Amino acid sequence: MKLSVIIVNYNVQYFLEQCLASVKKAAAHIECDIWVVDNHSVDKSVEMVKEKFPEVKLIANSINVGFAKANNQAIIQSKAEYILLLNPDTIVEEDTFVKVCNFMDSHPDAGGLGVRMIDGKGNFLPESKRGLPSPSAAFYKMFGLSKLFPKSKIFGVYHMGFLPEFETNCVDVLSGAFMLLRSNILVKTGLLDEDYFMYAEDVDLSYQITKAGYKNYYYPETTIIHYKGESTKKGSVNYVYMFYKAMAQFVEKNFSQSNAKTFNLLINFAIWLRAFIAIIYRFISTIILPLCDSTLIFICIYVFKYFFESYIKKGELHLQESIFYVNIPIYILCWIFAGYLNRAYDRQVSLINIIRSVVMGTIFISIFYAFINENYRNSRAIILAGALSALFVFMFNRLIWHFIRYKSWSLNQSVLRNSIIIGNLEEALRVQDLLNKTAVPCKITGFVSNENIENKNNLFLGKPSEIAEIVDIFDINEIIFCSKDIDAGEIMNIMSKLQNKQIEFKMVPEDSLFIIGSSSKDHAGDFYSVNVNMDIKSQQNRFIKRSFDISMSIIIFIVAPYLLLISKNNSHLYSNIFNVLKGKKSWVGYAPCEQKNELPSIKDGVLNPTSGINLENNGHTSFKLNLLYAKDYSIEKDIQIILRGFKDLGK
Repeated sequence: MKLSVIIVNYNVQYFLEQCLASVKKAAAHIECDIWVVDNHSVDKSVEMVKEKFPEVKLIANSINVGFAKANNQAIIQSKAEYILLLNPDTIVEEDTFVKVCNFMDSHPDAGGLGVRMIDGKGNFLPESKRGLPSPSAAFYKMFGLSKLFPKSKIFGVYHMGFLPEFETNCVDVLSGAFMLLRSNILVKTGLLDEDYFMYAEDVDLSYQITKAGYKNYYYPETTIIHYKGESTKKGSVNYVYMFYKAMAQFVEKNFSQSNAKTFNLLINFAIWLRAFIAIIYRFISTIILPLCDSTLIFICIYVFKYFFESYIKKGELHLQESIFYVNIPIYILCWIFAGYLNRAYDRQVSLINIIRSVVMGTIFISIFYAFINENYRNSRAIILAGALSALFVFMFNRLIWHFIRYKSWSLNQSVLRNSIIIGNLEEALRVQDLLNKTAVPCKITGFVSNENIENKNNLFLGKPSEIAEIVDIFDINEIIFCSKDIDAGEIMNIMSKLQNKQIEFKMVPEDSLFIIGSSSKDHAGDFYSVNVNMDIKSQQNRFIKRSFDISMSIIIFIVAPYLLLISKNNSHLYSNIFNVLKGKKSWVGYAPCEQKNELPSIKDGVLNPTSGINLENNGHTSFKLNLLYAKDYSIEKDIQIILRGFKDLGK
């Protein structure tokens, strides 16, 4: 066997499918076997591999054993001359395997090889070639000097930026995303060090190869797409901690004790500095918009108060300053809280969400106003003015933010993408249908193909060779490639041509239900899928649902005496209220059905999507209603279900 391709997977089924499709094409030109080691994924990756790639040798672990150990499991069983460690979030060209194996054959001094990598927008990934993480190299990287002077032989040593991107050279470190190894050398160096759980195992093995007297080559004659860069959000404290601790572990293992101590000091300083910056950034980014809203609403109300007292009542009414400065902040908090419940602080917000926020906040204020002592009330005109101010401020701030970000005054402008599909007509129509089924907000301007397509309804725009002109003429901001009809090499050429045009690239593997892409090497790739994307799973919606439960419990407690008069099933009303407040229940949960376990888990509900509907134990209909509830969850759905089934709140 010439080559064994080993892919370690953990919960990235959609990327793995596309990766295997490209690997299968590349493997057709060389004697090759393909291994997938799954680290106990729960996203049905194993089932997908068995169904769509039965020729793949699959190792399904019952626990997550880490990157190094998972690779070693397959390496031990491989009988090939060369071993390729490949990330699941990559796409290889059709001739990649032939080229890299031919290079290794002609360079007996080569122990390992890496290739040129680009991200999901066609940008070169500097981690394609790296130097050893010595204390000095790590220092320059940690404090940004390597980014400021990437071509410097002193400061740019971590990513070896002084070496040309398109020139073959010896490097210190190969990337674990694509790491080709001569298998007989692994007998001398040993396998991947399993003491590393994540990060630095590729650095360590690269170093062992050079210590054994062999060279690591950076080979740019073939290119791969690597969607996630280093597969982690680099701004996170957890990433900083895990990555630099792994680097410290490498230094401690391979360098002198004095170097290790120096490195550890730098590591700890970098971790605390990054953690502080991350916390400050997260706090500011979270608080900035609510703070702007609160400040402007307060100013608007204060201005109204001044004119109200000075020109309408002409000095006859003076609101107590102490009441004003206590009540108004409470009112503002109600509008801000309602804004969070109604997604007015999402990246994408609609006018209806803003209106709902103001209406709900005003309802909260009205309840508060009704229960406080008359001596602590201010004029209702203040509440009305505040509501109008909140509506104006919410709209004004979001329009300004939206214009700065998207150069458009339309709140929906960023959602609608102007897209083209590159592929033959049959596959392009399938992809168009896939987009329609997923309800992805995009406009398909037309198709680009090497086929001689009859230009019905002006759908055919031209050939791939004319892509630059098509993008400019039709103002395209998203391109979707059909992998069935256009090879990976041509895809990468097109991405390289357009990398400065702010285009989003997506790809659809043959017979796949996934449309995959990524706009940054620092973030996980995104994907569209016919499979249900459950809104109720999001952290924000879970927070909204819990906040709604608490608010509704308070309201139901207040109106409970009236509910007891009109409700037939009221024996458990108060126990339901307290169970919801304690988090043991939710006011709305799933309806009983056999397939309930297939949906994201939520707390049992007092009511469910079938409440108030006359269903005769129809399990299929119950599941469909549960599915729709989970897929398109919103606070309005909970309100509708409660209004429909309010007589059963005490059941």
